[in-house]
Amino acid sequence: MHTKRIIRITQATFLALFIGIVFLAKMQASDMVTHPLGKRALPSATPTDAGVDFENVQVRSSDGLDLDGWYIPSSNGALIILQHGYKYHRGGFMDEIPMFAQAGYGMLVSTVRAHEKNPGEKITFGVEEMKDLDAWMQFALELPDINSDKIGMLGDSMGGSMVIQYASQHDTIKAVVAHSAFSSLKDTIATSVTHYTGLPAFPFAPLIQFWAEHELDIDTESVDAKQWIGNISPRPVFIINSLDDEVISPDSGELLFAAAQEPKQLWQEYGVDHAEFDEAFPEQYAEKVIGFFDRYFFSEN
Repeated sequence: MHTKRIIRITQATFLALFIGIVFLAKMQASDMVTHPLGKRALPSATPTDAGVDFENVQVRSSDGLDLDGWYIPSSNGALIILQHGYKYHRGGFMDEIPMFAQAGYGMLVSTVRAHEKNPGEKITFGVEEMKDLDAWMQFALELPDINSDKIGMLGDSMGGSMVIQYASQHDTIKAVVAHSAFSSLKDTIATSVTHYTGLPAFPFAPLIQFWAEHELDIDTESVDAKQWIGNISPRPVFIINSLDDEVISPDSGELLFAAAQEPKQLWQEYGVDHAEFDEAFPEQYAEKVIGFFDRYFFSEN
């Protein structure tokens, strides 16, 4: 009887532990894919604070969401669409804005659903956000000071993966810079879950992935920039990533570069925080990024 009682207690303990793990994973999955208005970060500065004139602009997505952005006019006919990352905002480009302005580039600093004060609460990692980027693209094509053959994109983090996805589907984007983009949700789930939740990848990453798919009604394995990036060719792509990134899988840059077709460039460094090449190497970053767009927009290649 004593042995049977120990077995029952042990089984009950393991069952309770399993239920607890599953419940915690579900709660964490919901937190990772939901972005309530009251928890959102907002820009604390505008381009004016960097000495750059700008306009507040707004677009409407095909499913009726009004999205806010900044527009900085161009003096060279070229435009760069700047797309922020996961649970971030336009203020993340306060280093890039004066950098591009000094070089004569116009900028459309875009936002997507469930970020800043925009409608929506679910983050779908590009599945629904393609509608938002399309709205910004349509806005860009109507700008009178922009040459439609000189429109590029630069995205940070999730924004980097999204601009790869968008450019792979729209040849109106003529050049792409992906700064700290994840190669796929499957590739990065273990690293990102540990970073954002503090929980060990096992057993939580697969459980969080399962609940996230259930909540969003998407197949996370379909969010794979490696499948898209090759379609950008013969338009150029420049991949920038940290080799010890703790937010996304640090091998994302290598995986994306291997999947990309020519022309392509890769810049990797150790000791750089996620999406902070602009802060860690400001002069090199400006030289490399501006040089990349100048080469394909204003030279004979």
